[in-house]
This record gives sequence, C-alpha cells and structure tokens, in this order.
Amino acid sequence: MADPQTAPTVDHKPHATFFRQSGWLMIANIACGALTCGVHFLAKWISEAQYAAFGTLLMVVACLPALPLQMIFAQQTALALATGRERQLSGLIRAAWLWLTLAWLAGALAVFFFQNQIVAGWQLPNALGLWAMVAAVLVSLWLPLFTGVVQGRQDFFWMGWASIVNGAGRVVAAAALVLALASGAAGMMAGSFIGISIATVIVVWRSRDLWSLPAEKSDLKNLLRQVLPLLLGFGACQFLFTADTMFTKAYFTGEEMAPYVAAGTLSRALLWLVLPLAAVMFPKIVHAAAKSEKSNLFNLVVLGTAVLAICGGLGLWLVGPVAVKIVFKSSYVAATTALLPWYAAAMVPLALANVMVNDLLARNRFGVVPFMVILAASYGFTLPAMLRHFPGRLEVALQTLGAFNLLLFAVCAWFTWVIKAKPAADEK
Repeated sequence: MADPQTAPTVDHKPHATFFRQSGWLMIANIACGALTCGVHFLAKWISEAQYAAFGTLLMVVACLPALPLQMIFAQQTALALATGRERQLSGLIRAAWLWLTLAWLAGALAVFFFQNQIVAGWQLPNALGLWAMVAAVLVSLWLPLFTGVVQGRQDFFWMGWASIVNGAGRVVAAAALVLALASGAAGMMAGSFIGISIATVIVVWRSRDLWSLPAEKSDLKNLLRQVLPLLLGFGACQFLFTADTMFTKAYFTGEEMAPYVAAGTLSRALLWLVLPLAAVMFPKIVHAAAKSEKSNLFNLVVLGTAVLAICGGLGLWLVGPVAVKIVFKSSYVAATTALLPWYAAAMVPLALANVMVNDLLARNRFGVVPFMVILAASYGFTLPAMLRHFPGRLEVALQTLGAFNLLLFAVCAWFTWVIKAKPAADEK
C-alpha cells in the first residue's frame, strides 16, 4: 500500500476512471447501507417505543451539518492541491477540528443541565441513549471534516473503506449490546458511536500528511466568501433530507413513529445509492474550475442519477413490502408499506437536486444559495403547521417533504440550465 506522502492525490484519467471510482463508492455505500440496515433488524428484539427512541436519537446525529462540513473541506482540499496552498489547508483543518470540539463541549454541557427535560420531551426510556448520542455527535463532527479532506484529494479507495467499516462496526457492536445486555435504544446508539469512531480513525490517518504540515494563515475574508455559500447550500439539502423525523416525533407516539422510521430507513437508501456519483464529481469539477479546464462530467452524473433514482424508487415501491417483512416486526408491515411510496417518491427529486447543487457550488455559482435557504426555512415552518392541521396523518409529513423537494429540484434546474450566461462569464 502506497504511503499517502507519495501517493498521487489527483487523478486526471478519462471518464473510465470516474466510473471506476464512483462504482467503488457505490459498492461501499451499498455495503455500508446493508450493514447499517442490520442494526434495524434489532427492532425485532426491542419494543416499538425503544425503536422509535433510537430513530429519533439517530436523526439528531443525522441533522448535524455533516454534509456541509464534508463538502467545505472537499472543496478546500481540491483547491489547495490545485493551487499549492497545502499549508493554509493544514491550518484550516486544525482550527476547524479545535472549534468543532469546543462547540461539542458546549452542547454536552447543555444536555447535562437539561437532561430531564430532553428525556421527557423526546419520550426516551432513559438517559443512557441520550448520552450515547452525545458521544456519537462528537465523532460525527470529526468524521465529515476528515472525510472531506480524503474526498478532496480523491482518495476514494479509503473513503469507501471507511464507509464500509462504519457500517460493520455499527451492526456488530449494536448486536452485541442489544442481544447480550438487552440495552435497547442505548445499545443501538452506542453501536453507532463505535462504527463512526472507527471510520474517523481511518480518515484521520489517511489525511495526516496534510493536517500535520506546518500551518499558514488563510485570507479569512476570501475563505468566508468560499465557505459560507457551501455551508448554507449543503446545509439546506441536509435539512430537507433529515429533519422530517424530528418534527414528526413531536406529534406522534413512539408506537406510531416506529413504522415511519422504518419507511425512512429504506427510502433514504435511494440517496445512498446515488450519492457516490456526485461525491466523485465534486472535487473533479472544483479542480477543473481552479485550473480553468473544461469538464462534462455533470451531464453523465445527472443522467446516471436520474436512471438509478427512478429505478430504485420503483423497485422500492414494488419490493419494499417484502423488505419490511424481512427486516421489521410484523406489526410494522401494514403502516410501513403504506408510507413507502410517499417516502420513495420524495427522495427522487432530492437526489437529482443534490447533483445540481454539487455542480453549481463546485463552480462557485452561488446565486442559488439564498433560494435554497429560503426554501429550507419555509419547509421548517410549513411541516409543523401541516401536522397540526392534519392530526394523526403521517403521510402528510411525506407529502409536504415531497412538495418541497420538487421545489428544490425546480430551483436548481433553473439555475443549472436557464441562468447560465452570467455565471459562466464570471468563471472566466
């Protein structure tokens, strides 16, 4: 195995390399998804309330700004390697690592002081799962930072292995804790912490030659001009991807939420299937834009994503009921099967919008970002209002999510294919 100090970090081979790299990441994501889904098999050994509590805690971790962090450092790493600013990148990585840790400490203190209110408000069986979640949050803040560095240097081989190990660590640790110690939601959450921790060790090690360099200061004003649009844009995407479970949990009991969590687990697999295409495309387009090189990867990626997402959605619609029967309790089957078509349909436009967002932000076409933020904020106000107006109807949450994902797709398509002339001139 080549040492990262001497291994090439940027691959300029033709499209065959792109498909090989994205194919490997797709295999890794499918493997990670299948292993992670193994954690949900444990729902058969715990109560509906425990499983709903696990789903809520897991969505708190999922709502962390992991995607924005990863894409920020993927962009900064690709730019640094293209322009010879590795020492500035080193200083940025170490500063972000420190501030993320300090932010986590502040959050952990808040949880300590408001523990009882959180446990009661989220209808948790006890505080053990809450503190397992707090531990998982720390490594979940570190993981995207260093995964972004590995992605930006196009070290997709180890990026894929980190994903696989993450899934394997989760299912093995969670199974041991739940089956041997009957630890319920807390054991499943602890398994997530262990899997994420192992993956974090891998990407920290693979990026050590970059973050260990003597640091140089960056131009803060220019850095913020590059970073803030990515933080807001990818943050809006992630909010639409993950926030529905936390909103919905406030209006339904644990038993009612268990099928919703199950449907969400299966439906979000659609995005994990197609995300590798955009993940490989992003640093290549950043690098090409920095070097003023042309790239037509976007057309290939958006076409591939459309085919995979639509076929995956139809497949989930048809075989989803069988998967539910295999993975979850029989009491989940009817309710989960009824929700699956709505959930799968909501994920397809989000998958396509994600590709467009990656392309637009990689090319510094940030005009779309304010519209994305307004859309995400509107969703945050609209979803609770809809749930209050239509009490007892879980499908309303998914219909609202699908409508906003379609709006996101329309906005991104407008900026991708209609508003082209001015941004293209600016890039020159």
